[in-house]
Amino acid sequence: MKGGDMWEPVFDTMIRRLIQTGHLQITYPDGRTQSYGDGSGPPVLLILHDPKILRALCLTPELALGEGYMNRQITIKNDALGDLLRLVLRNRRPDAFPFWIRILDRARFAFRNLVQRNTAHSAKSNVAHHYDISDDLYRLFLDDDMQYSCAYFADDGMSLNDAQSAKKSHIAQKLLLSPGQQVLDIGCGWGGMALTLARDYGVKVTGVTLSENQLETARTRVTQAGLSDRVTIRLMDYRDLTGPFDRIVSVGMLEHVGVPHYRDYFDKISALLAPDGVALIHTIGRCGPPIAHSPWIHKYIFPGGYVPSMSELVPALERSGLWTCDIEVWRLHYAKTLRHWRNRFDAQIDQVRALYDDRFVRMWRYYLTVCIMAFEEQQQAVFQFQLSHQRDAVPLTRDYLYSGHIPRLHHAAQ
Repeated sequence: MKGGDMWEPVFDTMIRRLIQTGHLQITYPDGRTQSYGDGSGPPVLLILHDPKILRALCLTPELALGEGYMNRQITIKNDALGDLLRLVLRNRRPDAFPFWIRILDRARFAFRNLVQRNTAHSAKSNVAHHYDISDDLYRLFLDDDMQYSCAYFADDGMSLNDAQSAKKSHIAQKLLLSPGQQVLDIGCGWGGMALTLARDYGVKVTGVTLSENQLETARTRVTQAGLSDRVTIRLMDYRDLTGPFDRIVSVGMLEHVGVPHYRDYFDKISALLAPDGVALIHTIGRCGPPIAHSPWIHKYIFPGGYVPSMSELVPALERSGLWTCDIEVWRLHYAKTLRHWRNRFDAQIDQVRALYDDRFVRMWRYYLTVCIMAFEEQQQAVFQFQLSHQRDAVPLTRDYLYSGHIPRLHHAAQ
Protein backbone atom coordinates (compact mmCIF):
# COMPACT_ATOMS: atom_id res chain seq x y z
CA MET A 1 0.00 0.00 0.00
CA LYS A 2 1.37 3.40 -0.98
CA GLY A 3 2.02 6.01 1.69
CA GLY A 4 -0.73 8.30 0.48
CA ASP A 5 -3.24 5.47 0.18
CA MET A 6 -2.87 4.40 3.83
CA TRP A 7 -3.69 7.95 5.01
CA GLU A 8 -6.63 8.45 2.66
CA PRO A 9 -9.23 6.74 4.91
CA VAL A 10 -8.04 8.79 7.90
CA PHE A 11 -8.26 12.00 5.89
CA ASP A 12 -11.67 11.07 4.50
CA THR A 13 -13.04 10.42 8.00
CA MET A 14 -11.58 13.67 9.34
CA ILE A 15 -13.08 15.79 6.55
CA ARG A 16 -16.43 14.02 6.75
CA ARG A 17 -16.61 14.85 10.46
CA LEU A 18 -15.40 18.42 9.90
CA ILE A 19 -17.54 19.63 7.00
CA GLN A 20 -21.13 19.46 8.22
CA THR A 21 -22.58 22.41 6.29
CA GLY A 22 -21.70 23.73 2.85
CA HIS A 23 -20.34 21.81 -0.10
CA LEU A 24 -16.72 20.72 -0.39
CA GLN A 25 -15.47 18.54 -3.23
CA ILE A 26 -12.05 16.92 -3.06
CA THR A 27 -10.29 15.37 -6.03
CA TYR A 28 -7.75 12.85 -4.77
CA PRO A 29 -4.38 12.14 -6.42
CA ASP A 30 -5.86 9.08 -8.17
CA GLY A 31 -8.43 11.31 -9.90
CA ARG A 32 -11.45 10.27 -7.80
CA THR A 33 -13.69 13.13 -6.56
CA GLN A 34 -15.58 12.90 -3.26
CA SER A 35 -18.21 15.32 -1.90
CA TYR A 36 -18.50 16.47 1.74
CA GLY A 37 -21.06 18.54 3.63
CA ASP A 38 -24.80 18.90 3.22
CA GLY A 39 -24.57 20.18 -0.36
CA SER A 40 -25.75 23.69 0.49
CA GLY A 41 -24.20 26.63 -1.32
CA PRO A 42 -21.84 26.64 -4.29
CA PRO A 43 -19.27 23.82 -4.28
CA VAL A 44 -15.62 24.47 -3.47
CA LEU A 45 -13.31 22.09 -5.35
CA LEU A 46 -10.03 21.18 -3.65
CA ILE A 47 -7.55 19.23 -5.78
CA LEU A 48 -4.82 17.12 -4.17
CA HIS A 49 -1.98 16.49 -6.61
CA ASP A 50 0.55 14.68 -4.41
CA PRO A 51 -0.24 11.54 -2.35
CA LYS A 52 2.29 12.70 0.28
CA ILE A 53 0.13 15.69 1.18
CA LEU A 54 -2.52 13.39 2.68
CA ARG A 55 -0.23 12.34 5.52
CA ALA A 56 0.71 15.94 6.25
CA LEU A 57 -2.93 17.06 6.27
CA CYS A 58 -3.79 14.31 8.73
CA LEU A 59 -0.94 15.13 11.10
CA THR A 60 -0.69 18.94 10.96
CA PRO A 61 -3.64 20.18 8.86
CA GLU A 62 -3.19 23.92 9.38
CA LEU A 63 0.50 23.89 8.49
CA ALA A 64 0.06 21.37 5.67
CA LEU A 65 -2.75 23.30 3.99
CA GLY A 66 -0.61 26.41 3.74
CA GLU A 67 2.48 24.52 2.62
CA GLY A 68 0.48 22.45 0.15
CA TYR A 69 -0.91 25.59 -1.42
CA MET A 70 2.55 27.20 -1.56
CA ASN A 71 4.10 24.12 -3.18
CA ARG A 72 1.20 23.46 -5.59
CA GLN A 73 0.56 20.09 -4.00
CA ILE A 74 -2.91 21.56 -3.45
CA THR A 75 -4.90 23.77 -5.79
CA ILE A 76 -8.43 25.13 -5.64
CA LYS A 77 -10.66 25.51 -8.66
CA ASN A 78 -10.64 29.14 -9.82
CA ASP A 79 -8.05 29.71 -7.06
CA ALA A 80 -10.99 30.27 -4.68
CA LEU A 81 -8.75 30.15 -1.61
CA GLY A 82 -10.95 32.47 0.42
CA ASP A 83 -14.03 30.31 -0.22
CA LEU A 84 -12.16 27.21 0.94
CA LEU A 85 -10.86 28.83 4.12
CA ARG A 86 -14.26 30.32 4.95
CA LEU A 87 -15.92 26.91 4.52
CA VAL A 88 -13.36 25.24 6.79
CA LEU A 89 -13.52 27.94 9.47
CA ARG A 90 -17.31 27.97 9.59
CA ASN A 91 -17.26 24.23 10.23
CA ARG A 92 -14.22 24.10 12.49
CA ARG A 93 -14.76 22.38 15.82
CA PRO A 94 -12.10 20.83 18.07
CA ASP A 95 -13.92 17.49 18.25
CA ALA A 96 -13.83 17.16 14.46
CA PHE A 97 -10.10 16.47 14.47
CA PRO A 98 -8.29 13.29 15.56
CA PHE A 99 -6.97 13.20 19.11
CA TRP A 100 -3.35 13.65 18.06
CA ILE A 101 -4.12 17.01 16.44
CA ARG A 102 -5.86 18.20 19.62
CA ILE A 103 -2.85 17.08 21.66
CA LEU A 104 -0.47 18.99 19.38
CA ASP A 105 -2.62 22.13 19.66
CA ARG A 106 -2.58 21.90 23.45
CA ALA A 107 1.17 21.34 23.43
CA ARG A 108 1.78 24.42 21.23
CA PHE A 109 -0.35 26.46 23.59
CA ALA A 110 1.38 25.09 26.69
CA PHE A 111 4.87 25.82 25.34
CA ARG A 112 4.10 29.21 23.79
CA ASN A 113 6.18 31.01 26.44
CA LEU A 114 9.28 29.22 25.18
CA VAL A 115 8.51 29.87 21.51
CA GLN A 116 7.74 33.54 22.16
CA ARG A 117 10.73 34.34 24.35
CA ASN A 118 11.79 37.37 22.31
CA THR A 119 15.22 38.36 23.58
CA ALA A 120 16.88 41.43 22.08
CA HIS A 121 18.72 39.18 19.60
CA SER A 122 15.79 36.98 18.59
CA ALA A 123 13.43 39.96 18.35
CA LYS A 124 15.69 41.63 15.78
CA SER A 125 16.04 38.37 13.85
CA ASN A 126 12.27 37.83 13.83
CA VAL A 127 11.64 41.37 12.60
CA ALA A 128 14.22 40.94 9.83
CA HIS A 129 12.47 37.75 8.65
CA HIS A 130 9.37 39.71 7.69
CA TYR A 131 10.31 43.36 7.24
CA ASP A 132 13.77 43.19 5.71
CA ILE A 133 12.86 41.24 2.58
CA SER A 134 12.33 44.24 0.28
CA ASP A 135 10.62 47.59 0.55
CA ASP A 136 9.73 47.22 -3.13
CA LEU A 137 7.26 44.45 -2.25
CA TYR A 138 5.47 46.56 0.35
CA ARG A 139 5.28 49.56 -1.96
CA LEU A 140 3.28 47.47 -4.41
CA PHE A 141 0.30 46.92 -2.12
CA LEU A 142 0.44 49.41 0.78
CA ASP A 143 -0.97 52.95 0.70
CA ASP A 144 1.15 55.93 -0.32
CA ASP A 145 2.36 56.41 3.29
CA MET A 146 3.31 52.71 3.67
CA GLN A 147 1.06 52.12 6.67
CA TYR A 148 1.34 48.40 7.44
CA SER A 149 -1.42 48.24 10.02
CA CYS A 150 -5.20 48.43 10.26
CA ALA A 151 -6.83 51.40 8.53
CA TYR A 152 -9.88 53.18 9.94
CA PHE A 153 -12.90 53.10 7.64
CA ALA A 154 -15.01 55.88 9.11
CA ASP A 155 -16.93 55.72 5.82
CA ASP A 156 -17.44 52.36 4.16
CA GLY A 157 -16.50 53.69 0.73
CA MET A 158 -13.18 55.25 1.76
CA SER A 159 -10.08 54.60 -0.30
CA LEU A 160 -7.15 52.87 1.38
CA ASN A 161 -5.17 56.14 1.43
CA ASP A 162 -8.04 58.00 3.08
CA ALA A 163 -8.70 55.23 5.60
CA GLN A 164 -5.05 55.14 6.63
CA SER A 165 -5.06 58.92 7.02
CA ALA A 166 -8.19 58.58 9.16
CA LYS A 167 -6.40 56.01 11.34
CA LYS A 168 -3.49 58.37 11.98
CA SER A 169 -5.86 61.26 12.70
CA HIS A 170 -7.91 59.15 15.12
CA ILE A 171 -4.78 58.14 17.00
CA ALA A 172 -3.48 61.72 17.06
CA GLN A 173 -6.78 62.87 18.58
CA LYS A 174 -6.46 60.27 21.33
CA LEU A 175 -2.92 61.42 22.06
CA LEU A 176 -4.14 64.99 22.74
CA LEU A 177 -1.06 66.52 21.16
CA SER A 178 0.35 70.00 21.66
CA PRO A 179 3.20 71.60 19.68
CA GLY A 180 6.65 70.94 21.09
CA GLN A 181 5.76 67.76 22.97
CA GLN A 182 8.20 64.85 22.94
CA VAL A 183 6.58 61.80 21.34
CA LEU A 184 7.91 58.24 21.23
CA ASP A 185 6.83 55.94 18.38
CA ILE A 186 7.63 52.32 19.31
CA GLY A 187 7.82 50.18 16.17
CA CYS A 188 7.77 53.17 13.82
CA GLY A 189 7.82 51.16 10.58
CA TRP A 190 8.67 53.24 7.54
CA GLY A 191 8.11 56.46 9.47
CA GLY A 192 4.62 57.43 8.32
CA MET A 193 3.13 58.02 11.76
CA ALA A 194 6.20 59.94 12.98
CA LEU A 195 6.16 62.17 9.90
CA THR A 196 2.43 62.85 10.19
CA LEU A 197 2.59 63.78 13.88
CA ALA A 198 5.62 66.05 13.41
CA ARG A 199 4.31 67.76 10.29
CA ASP A 200 0.64 68.16 11.21
CA TYR A 201 0.81 68.59 14.99
CA GLY A 202 4.18 70.27 15.58
CA VAL A 203 5.56 67.67 17.96
CA LYS A 204 9.04 66.16 18.12
CA VAL A 205 9.09 62.42 17.47
CA THR A 206 11.60 59.70 18.27
CA GLY A 207 10.83 56.54 16.30
CA VAL A 208 12.44 53.17 17.01
CA THR A 209 12.54 50.08 14.84
CA LEU A 210 14.49 46.82 14.67
CA SER A 211 14.30 46.63 10.86
CA GLU A 212 17.34 47.76 8.87
CA ASN A 213 15.19 48.36 5.78
CA GLN A 214 12.63 50.40 7.67
CA LEU A 215 15.35 52.43 9.34
CA GLU A 216 16.94 53.41 6.02
CA THR A 217 13.62 54.22 4.34
CA ALA A 218 12.25 56.16 7.32
CA ARG A 219 15.39 58.27 7.65
CA THR A 220 15.33 59.04 3.91
CA ARG A 221 11.70 60.11 4.16
CA VAL A 222 12.45 62.36 7.15
CA THR A 223 15.24 64.09 5.22
CA GLN A 224 13.11 64.48 2.10
CA ALA A 225 10.27 65.98 4.17
CA GLY A 226 12.62 68.52 5.73
CA LEU A 227 11.74 67.31 9.23
CA SER A 228 15.16 66.25 10.50
CA ASP A 229 14.88 68.81 13.30
CA ARG A 230 11.66 67.22 14.55
CA VAL A 231 11.93 63.48 13.75
CA THR A 232 14.68 61.09 14.86
CA ILE A 233 14.64 57.43 13.80
CA ARG A 234 16.75 54.93 15.72
CA LEU A 235 17.62 51.26 15.28
CA MET A 236 17.11 50.00 18.80
CA ASP A 237 15.04 47.80 21.07
CA TYR A 238 12.33 49.67 22.98
CA ARG A 239 13.64 48.07 26.18
CA ASP A 240 16.83 50.12 25.87
CA LEU A 241 15.06 53.49 25.76
CA THR A 242 15.12 56.12 28.47
CA GLY A 243 12.48 58.80 28.95
CA PRO A 244 10.45 60.61 29.82
CA PHE A 245 8.16 61.23 26.83
CA ASP A 246 5.02 63.35 26.87
CA ARG A 247 3.27 60.96 24.52
CA ILE A 248 3.88 57.35 23.44
CA VAL A 249 2.34 55.67 20.42
CA SER A 250 2.81 52.07 19.35
CA VAL A 251 0.95 50.72 16.34
CA GLY A 252 1.16 47.07 15.34
CA MET A 253 4.17 46.29 17.52
CA LEU A 254 2.61 44.54 20.53
CA GLU A 255 1.87 41.52 18.30
CA HIS A 256 5.65 40.95 18.21
CA VAL A 257 6.24 41.21 21.98
CA GLY A 258 5.13 37.70 23.01
CA VAL A 259 3.26 36.45 26.06
CA PRO A 260 6.32 36.21 28.37
CA HIS A 261 7.09 39.91 27.87
CA TYR A 262 3.75 41.68 28.33
CA ARG A 263 4.69 42.69 31.88
CA ASP A 264 8.04 44.04 30.63
CA TYR A 265 6.30 45.92 27.83
CA PHE A 266 3.71 47.75 29.91
CA ASP A 267 6.17 48.37 32.74
CA LYS A 268 8.46 50.03 30.19
CA ILE A 269 5.60 52.16 28.85
CA SER A 270 4.90 53.23 32.43
CA ALA A 271 8.55 54.08 33.06
CA LEU A 272 8.95 56.05 29.82
CA LEU A 273 5.70 58.02 30.08
CA ALA A 274 5.77 61.45 31.74
CA PRO A 275 3.57 61.86 34.87
CA ASP A 276 0.88 63.72 32.90
CA GLY A 277 1.55 61.83 29.65
CA VAL A 278 -0.74 59.78 27.40
CA ALA A 279 0.05 56.55 25.55
CA LEU A 280 -1.90 54.91 22.74
CA ILE A 281 -1.28 51.21 22.08
CA HIS A 282 -2.82 49.81 18.88
CA THR A 283 -2.70 46.03 18.43
CA ILE A 284 -4.42 43.08 16.83
CA GLY A 285 -6.24 41.10 19.53
CA ARG A 286 -8.63 38.24 20.12
CA CYS A 287 -12.15 38.83 21.43
CA GLY A 288 -12.17 35.34 22.88
CA PRO A 289 -10.08 32.98 25.01
CA PRO A 290 -6.39 32.53 24.16
CA ILE A 291 -5.47 29.90 21.59
CA ALA A 292 -2.27 28.50 20.14
CA HIS A 293 -0.65 30.62 17.44
CA SER A 294 -0.96 29.42 13.85
CA PRO A 295 2.02 27.14 13.09
CA TRP A 296 2.02 28.27 9.45
CA ILE A 297 2.08 31.97 10.34
CA HIS A 298 4.82 31.32 12.90
CA LYS A 299 6.99 29.37 10.45
CA TYR A 300 6.64 31.52 7.35
CA ILE A 301 5.38 35.00 8.25
CA PHE A 302 5.83 36.18 11.85
CA PRO A 303 8.21 34.00 13.89
CA GLY A 304 7.85 34.87 17.55
CA GLY A 305 4.60 36.74 16.92
CA TYR A 306 1.32 36.20 18.73
CA VAL A 307 -2.16 37.72 18.75
CA PRO A 308 -3.14 38.27 22.41
CA SER A 309 -6.53 37.91 23.99
CA MET A 310 -7.71 40.72 26.24
CA SER A 311 -7.40 38.41 29.25
CA GLU A 312 -3.65 38.03 28.58
CA LEU A 313 -3.00 41.76 28.39
CA VAL A 314 -5.07 43.04 31.29
CA PRO A 315 -3.01 41.47 34.13
CA ALA A 316 0.16 43.13 32.84
CA LEU A 317 -1.70 46.42 32.42
CA GLU A 318 -3.08 46.24 35.97
CA ARG A 319 0.38 45.66 37.44
CA SER A 320 1.98 48.49 35.46
CA GLY A 321 0.29 51.15 37.58
CA LEU A 322 -1.15 52.83 34.48
CA TRP A 323 -4.73 53.95 34.18
CA THR A 324 -6.60 52.31 31.32
CA CYS A 325 -8.48 55.44 30.28
CA ASP A 326 -10.14 53.93 27.25
CA ILE A 327 -10.31 50.69 25.29
CA GLU A 328 -11.72 50.77 21.77
CA VAL A 329 -12.37 47.65 19.69
CA TRP A 330 -12.32 47.89 15.88
CA ARG A 331 -14.37 45.18 14.19
CA LEU A 332 -13.85 44.33 10.49
CA HIS A 333 -11.68 47.38 9.81
CA TYR A 334 -8.66 45.12 9.37
CA ALA A 335 -10.61 42.78 7.09
CA LYS A 336 -11.34 45.76 4.85
CA THR A 337 -7.70 46.85 5.01
CA LEU A 338 -6.47 43.38 4.08
CA ARG A 339 -8.88 43.14 1.17
CA HIS A 340 -7.45 46.38 -0.19
CA TRP A 341 -3.94 44.97 0.23
CA ARG A 342 -4.77 41.69 -1.48
CA ASN A 343 -6.56 43.43 -4.36
CA ARG A 344 -3.55 45.70 -4.88
CA PHE A 345 -1.20 42.71 -4.56
CA ASP A 346 -3.17 40.81 -7.22
CA ALA A 347 -3.27 43.85 -9.48
CA GLN A 348 0.53 44.06 -9.28
CA ILE A 349 1.14 40.32 -9.50
CA ASP A 350 3.43 40.57 -12.53
CA GLN A 351 5.69 43.00 -10.67
CA VAL A 352 5.68 40.69 -7.63
CA ARG A 353 6.70 37.75 -9.81
CA ALA A 354 9.56 39.83 -11.18
CA LEU A 355 10.87 40.09 -7.61
CA TYR A 356 10.11 36.60 -6.26
CA ASP A 357 9.46 33.02 -7.36
CA ASP A 358 6.04 31.39 -7.63
CA ARG A 359 6.28 29.76 -4.19
CA PHE A 360 6.82 33.12 -2.50
CA VAL A 361 3.94 34.69 -4.44
CA ARG A 362 1.58 31.91 -3.38
CA MET A 363 2.85 32.12 0.20
CA TRP A 364 2.13 35.84 0.35
CA ARG A 365 -1.30 35.47 -1.20
CA TYR A 366 -2.13 32.71 1.28
CA TYR A 367 -0.97 34.98 4.13
CA LEU A 368 -3.17 37.89 3.07
CA THR A 369 -6.18 35.62 2.49
CA VAL A 370 -5.92 33.67 5.74
CA CYS A 371 -5.66 36.97 7.63
CA ILE A 372 -8.81 38.26 5.94
CA MET A 373 -10.62 35.14 7.10
CA ALA A 374 -9.29 35.56 10.67
CA PHE A 375 -11.01 38.95 10.92
CA GLU A 376 -14.18 37.95 9.05
CA GLU A 377 -14.76 34.47 10.47
CA GLN A 378 -12.86 34.24 13.76
CA GLN A 379 -12.69 36.28 16.98
CA GLN A 380 -9.99 38.63 15.75
CA ALA A 381 -10.20 42.41 16.00
CA VAL A 382 -8.04 45.45 16.81
CA PHE A 383 -7.67 46.91 20.30
CA GLN A 384 -6.67 50.48 21.11
CA PHE A 385 -5.60 51.09 24.70
CA GLN A 386 -5.38 54.70 25.86
CA LEU A 387 -3.15 54.80 28.94
CA SER A 388 -1.93 57.39 31.43
CA HIS A 389 -0.61 57.77 34.97
CA GLN A 390 -3.49 60.07 35.91
CA ARG A 391 -7.17 59.21 35.69
CA ASP A 392 -8.00 62.67 34.32
CA ALA A 393 -5.13 63.01 31.85
CA VAL A 394 -7.71 62.61 29.05
CA PRO A 395 -11.28 63.87 28.70
CA LEU A 396 -13.96 61.93 30.56
CA THR A 397 -15.94 61.17 27.39
CA ARG A 398 -15.07 60.37 23.78
CA ASP A 399 -16.88 63.46 22.47
CA TYR A 400 -13.60 65.24 21.70
CA LEU A 401 -12.70 62.57 19.13
CA TYR A 402 -15.58 63.57 16.90
CA SER A 403 -16.09 67.25 17.61
CA GLY A 404 -12.65 68.27 16.33
CA HIS A 405 -12.14 70.24 19.55
CA ILE A 406 -9.77 69.10 22.30
CA PRO A 407 -11.10 70.40 25.63
CA ARG A 408 -8.91 71.98 28.24
CA LEU A 409 -8.22 69.43 30.94
CA HIS A 410 -8.74 70.26 34.60
CA HIS A 411 -6.57 67.79 36.48
CA ALA A 412 -7.61 66.69 39.92
CA ALA A 413 -5.45 67.80 42.81
CA GLN A 414 -2.49 65.46 43.24
